[in-house]
Amino acid sequence: MSGATPLHAARATVVLAWGAVLCGAALAASHPLALGAIAVIVAVAAWRGGVGSTVRRAALFAVPVALLIALINPFLVRDGLTVVYRLGELPPFGQVDITLEALVAGLVLGVRTVLIVTSVALVAAVVDGDELLRAMRRVSFRGALTAALAMRIAPVLARDGKRMALARRSRAAAPPTPTARERVAVVRAVTTGALDRAVDLAATLELRGYATATRPARVVRPWSRHDLGFAASAAGMVALLALAVAAGTPHLRPYPELTIQGGAVGVVLAVAFVAVALAPLAARRGVAR
Repeated sequence: MSGATPLHAARATVVLAWGAVLCGAALAASHPLALGAIAVIVAVAAWRGGVGSTVRRAALFAVPVALLIALINPFLVRDGLTVVYRLGELPPFGQVDITLEALVAGLVLGVRTVLIVTSVALVAAVVDGDELLRAMRRVSFRGALTAALAMRIAPVLARDGKRMALARRSRAAAPPTPTARERVAVVRAVTTGALDRAVDLAATLELRGYATATRPARVVRPWSRHDLGFAASAAGMVALLALAVAAGTPHLRPYPELTIQGGAVGVVLAVAFVAVALAPLAARRGVAR
């Protein structure tokens, strides 16, 4: 982490809460205006946070899944009054009529998937995992210790698997593409190594007295301007979401007949949501940690 952006400078728990509100908004939104506003927030935050490449890779991973959801939904959902194509009897789905409403609902679900994955990738890229673990240890010391060890051991096991695969390819008689049996052998070897490492770690931790550890003392850390900014931003986004639900706009209802309601109120709410979410990113002072 560079630590030179407001997202990096704010405390991890506050940024996590800010990201959770963003994910919740993506999960609840259905109108194209609202989904577009969330996409703008994720894109700008990734750019300002210097993690655009990470979020881009997450989007490339999520897009095929979103397309699959959008394609499958019209075959599984029989609601909707506007039939655009009749496929007839199609095992195992039965009588299949592709409706406009099911197509739109599938696209909305796909876009939601991309936004949620990229929002999670954004938060994961800017939040300090060690700081989150330190915050968690007062709630559950053993849970924080387990999570910390898992974060450290997972890359080690991944490197073990790569080295074993490289050793296999180095054999003169090895085919260029590993067979299914060879892949299973590598996985079995990595799993066996993981169990051996787990036993060694447990013995080491027991000898060092972790079994009798108590809750650590509370460390008071003053709130910075970035902490307050992202906390206020998260609260403001929650208030705008509540206002949008109360006003019923912007709104998209796919079933039984496609209805879209937006208007000037929806535009104002979307613009306000973007402004409130991105406001903390404008502060450049005190970003060094």
